[in-house]
Amino acid sequence: MTAPASYRSTVQAKARDGFGRLLLAEWTKLRTVPRWVLTLVAAVALTLLVALLTAAGSVSSGTGEGTAPPAQEEIFDMGHFTYRPLDGDGTVVARVTSQQGGGAWAKAGLMIRGGAERGSPYAALMVTPGHGVRLQTGYRGDGDGGGTGGAPRWLRLTRSGTTVTGYESPDGRAWRRVGSVRLEGTGRSAVAGMFVAVRDEIQVERRFGSESVSAEPVGTTATFDNVSVSPTRQGAAWRDRGAPGGPADPGGHGRTRSGGTFTLSGFGDIGPNEFAHDATKTTFTGVLVGQTAIVALAVLFVTAEYRRGTLRTTFASAPRRGRVLAAKGIVIGAVSLAAGLAAAFGAMLLSGPLLRSNGVAPPPLWDATVLRAVLGTGALLGVIAVFALAVAVIVRRSAPAITVVLLLLLVPQIAATALPLSAARWLERLTPAAGFAVQQTVTRYDQAIGPWAGFGVLCAYTAAALAAAVYLVRRRDS
Repeated sequence: MTAPASYRSTVQAKARDGFGRLLLAEWTKLRTVPRWVLTLVAAVALTLLVALLTAAGSVSSGTGEGTAPPAQEEIFDMGHFTYRPLDGDGTVVARVTSQQGGGAWAKAGLMIRGGAERGSPYAALMVTPGHGVRLQTGYRGDGDGGGTGGAPRWLRLTRSGTTVTGYESPDGRAWRRVGSVRLEGTGRSAVAGMFVAVRDEIQVERRFGSESVSAEPVGTTATFDNVSVSPTRQGAAWRDRGAPGGPADPGGHGRTRSGGTFTLSGFGDIGPNEFAHDATKTTFTGVLVGQTAIVALAVLFVTAEYRRGTLRTTFASAPRRGRVLAAKGIVIGAVSLAAGLAAAFGAMLLSGPLLRSNGVAPPPLWDATVLRAVLGTGALLGVIAVFALAVAVIVRRSAPAITVVLLLLLVPQIAATALPLSAARWLERLTPAAGFAVQQTVTRYDQAIGPWAGFGVLCAYTAAALAAAVYLVRRRDS
């Protein structure tokens, strides 16, 4: 007895073949119109041109040796640090008896670092007048912890391998665990001791297209007693590291000692530099110009057929109009994605030599955050093209559709520079312009939304516009 022959649906196969033919037909339309191909090339060329002009106009903010690498620009590592060697695993203990100056976020406490050099990995346990005891690491923020207990307060940091654990106590007997962090990138030898740090007073003045940021250093002072670092080297002296140009230097200025009591004074913070320049995003400034060509191409890809009446022929050969729109979206999105990737990678590679010649360290393309911004820029232009296509189907006229899309993408970014910071953040969060957040590589004071969350907002607008376009194209006469 022979087994029955397997059955394969010809309906599904024809449907798949039919959509493939639709994709091929839309791709053929696009590539056989010279103006459209030139528009796509222009989008890449404009992005690269602006990137080169921006790089050529950059200047070093250093002293002739170029700026610090991006990782150094993006952090503050200042304050006053008084330390001794810590050999292997060990503990540093002290009581913060008082704090003066600096406000609610003035920091006084203990620190274990891989070295005294700026940018070294560290773990810091601190007392703050307004935010309790915090455990901080990685230059990413003000740390975890909480409570309202300020000085006087006992603090203890314990290192075991790459794990550093912080404890606090009101009396030096009953200890509460604050938390643990991993201190990667340190060898057996480290340094440990006391520190003070405080934020500068920042004033931001915003105008259309520009902003002015000024910082006024603020000092803070704290007193410590019952200080111990163990184990440490026999006879090792206390050393000091202060803010560049500040009161603390290897000679101990900014620190006084009376018996077992230390008084430290200093200024400058330890943590992320929320006013750092985002060199990667600046390199992609040309995308704001290049997107104009992408939007125009996406709109004309639809409205040209409306104007000539050829869309009726397309719908006659493919009655399922939603599939036609999907094919158009895939084709225009894919070619815009490819153009965006070419423009983004080209901007990074071509601007690098110009930045170096001006003494500026270019963003490293192999860095995960920078690479995300590059790939995200390509995806950004792809989604913008699909969004413009959907708006063109809704409006059915070239000039109004291009105007609407560019206004939604550009006006929020321009208007935000003249609005109060809280209003500017909401404007950039709730409009399609949020998609440009995917280009961010630095967490700044004016960041409205995270990179992927912002890209998600743009995708949501695009999905809503596509849904409206499909609904309307099915109800209207072509």
